[in-house]
Amino acid sequence: MPSLTSYISKRLKTVLNIAPYISKIPFVTMSSESTEFSTDDSCSDVMENNQGIGLSNPALSQSSRQMLDLVNRLHTTGVQVDIDLPQIAVIGSQSAGKSSLIESISGITLPRAAGTCTRCPTECRLSRSSGIWQCAVSLRIFVDGKMRTEKFGDVITDRSQVEDRIKRAQWAILNPSVRSAKGVRHFLTGNDHGSALELSFSNDFVSLQISGPDVADLSFCDLPGLIAGVGMTGNIGDIDLVKNLVASYIKRPSCIILLTVACESVLTKPDRIPTGEEPNWISLIRNEKEPLENGWYCVKQPSSAQINAGITWAGARKSETEFFASTASWSELDSIYHKYLGTGNLVERLSTILSDLISKRLPKIQDEIEKSILATREALSRLPKAPSDDPRNEIATLLHSFVRDLAKHVEGVPENGLLQLIRPAQETFRHDVRITAPQFQPFEKRYGNKKSLGKAQFLSTEENPDEFQFDPADDSHDSEGDTSLVVTGKKIYIDEVLERANRARTRELPGNYPFVVQDTFIKAIIKKWHSPAQTLCRTVFHILADHVRRLVHQHFGSFGQGQLEQRVKVLLTDHLNKCMKRTEERLEWLISIEDRPFSLNTHYLADYKEKFLAHYRFAREKDRSPQLMNAITDFTPAPVQYLGRGSTPPVPSGIAKILAGLAEIGFNGVTPEKLSKLIEPDGMEPALVIMAEVRAYFQVAYKRFADNVPLAIDHELVYGIERGVLQVLNGGLGINSIEGHRICKDLAQENPTIAGRREELTKKLERMHAASRQLLQIGF
Repeated sequence: MPSLTSYISKRLKTVLNIAPYISKIPFVTMSSESTEFSTDDSCSDVMENNQGIGLSNPALSQSSRQMLDLVNRLHTTGVQVDIDLPQIAVIGSQSAGKSSLIESISGITLPRAAGTCTRCPTECRLSRSSGIWQCAVSLRIFVDGKMRTEKFGDVITDRSQVEDRIKRAQWAILNPSVRSAKGVRHFLTGNDHGSALELSFSNDFVSLQISGPDVADLSFCDLPGLIAGVGMTGNIGDIDLVKNLVASYIKRPSCIILLTVACESVLTKPDRIPTGEEPNWISLIRNEKEPLENGWYCVKQPSSAQINAGITWAGARKSETEFFASTASWSELDSIYHKYLGTGNLVERLSTILSDLISKRLPKIQDEIEKSILATREALSRLPKAPSDDPRNEIATLLHSFVRDLAKHVEGVPENGLLQLIRPAQETFRHDVRITAPQFQPFEKRYGNKKSLGKAQFLSTEENPDEFQFDPADDSHDSEGDTSLVVTGKKIYIDEVLERANRARTRELPGNYPFVVQDTFIKAIIKKWHSPAQTLCRTVFHILADHVRRLVHQHFGSFGQGQLEQRVKVLLTDHLNKCMKRTEERLEWLISIEDRPFSLNTHYLADYKEKFLAHYRFAREKDRSPQLMNAITDFTPAPVQYLGRGSTPPVPSGIAKILAGLAEIGFNGVTPEKLSKLIEPDGMEPALVIMAEVRAYFQVAYKRFADNVPLAIDHELVYGIERGVLQVLNGGLGINSIEGHRICKDLAQENPTIAGRREELTKKLERMHAASRQLLQIGF
């Protein structure tokens, strides 16, 4: 015979594969063969002896019964799906006598069969009541991770019908496709239950709600027996399926594990222990081998002969007591170990452990329920609003809200709004137009980069003059094949301008040049404004499209199954494309009207011409007569000084001397700048005038164009998306048509995932509230 300790260790830790949970097993019972006893007269026997069945024993303390009753009521709310409630799980290997033990505790008869008879969990919810004995059977089925409860037949008031009802309930669970097709009534009325099974085991379970004057206040679950093999025709996957099912129960912190080990397979039956081997089994009762937190218990169930003779529940308990009192080794145990023998002692200890655990867990349960209620409410609040009974009105409200919000964004909102997103593109456009300014140089081309025009300081008061400046050594901006002199960034020298002017002369008198010279330069500049304008338009279009899509998702993304959002996006995309087409047409018109030089701002034009002409002329004159021009530039009038009697005024020199001499001969008011006219003309004056006129016109025209293009885009595209959008959406969706109600109803159909999530959270909240109400009935 193998070592008892090593055999049990192997059986529990290897075969049963529950090693992670061995340390928390509070009980192991050693029972005899799995048999049943008659329940026909058990109740009368019990009542005559004033003794309750199982945990309904009136000897239990009021506080213990209150705890047991509370946790049972909590289980009826279904809250065990969400939080860990104390529960007894009866586990063991196949045919270990679990059912017999449960019958001894509860007083009901469970189905029996050779081999594995429990193929799905059987949950027992027992509660003591003053009414008649009754049992309600239901199926607890997991669908998509959620538990659904389905009533299985009418309430039973005859104990003898329980076994058959449980058999049929297990048959229904193990045949899910038949149950789905024919309903549970097929299993309640059919005569072939158990003849064919789609599943050998299932995670779904049978729930028994039993109440009566002689019923315990207790919740426990009978789990399928753990199996080590499946034979030649079995499914090898069933071994892991049962192991995982059992593990899902016993891994819960508040699970009291009642492990049953049949004496006939491990310890042999207590009444069949060979002479001389008793100490091996007694050492377990003493908790000397394989010690457990709450020790080992040995119970004896009725023999086959006793069952055939119709032994009652009370008779079975009496026979068990007599066996342990009169059988050697068991009767010779020290009195301290007698409490580990018999069903009554097991039940008493089990009730104490369970009620104590419930009492300890109650404050945490209360806290977990309160936290779960808050978390569930928060999760519900994050879900989209549930569909209303009036989808047409709801959609109309959504559309009006969207249109108002769109109008608000088109008008402008603070921080990260639509206009803030567009503004950088407008600045880029203005810069791209400004850099098309002609880069006139009042020097001959032969000097190349040796001479460079300085900054026009008069522009610094109205714009950044650096934006018009380019690297003097960089002529890489020239475009191959462009015969015009106006290429962005390319320098235009004075001799090139004069040469073009001379080629343009026809019948003009000497010194006169046709306006076509200026017109050619201007048209070449305007031609380059088309690309920045189109770029700005496309950029604004994409920014606007993205912004509108975000608004659409914000307003319609959580409505229905997304059909409304998708259709609104399609309608707005078409609407936006039409706005874009009108905007492009408007830009082409603006560019075309700039093709002919024109301005009524004669004052600004003349002012800019005078300033640019002075700027170009000064630079050229300084280049030709640097000494004179530097003296003029550096000249500072001497301050007026008071001269006393007899004082001699200082003798002027340089520019001051020249100005004083001119004043002496009658030329008063001559400024130093006018002295530059003393420089002999070099014939480039006409070119300087042309350069100043073109550059002045650019300054006037580009400001006009830089305003008109963004205004046109804003009016036709940005404001355009908001104009008439409600009519576009109403007409495109057809919600005001004769089919409007049907259309709105179809659009309002909620996403099944969201609907399922809302239903799941709502039911969870209901469970939590129900559990909370139960907790209010007891003080902590």
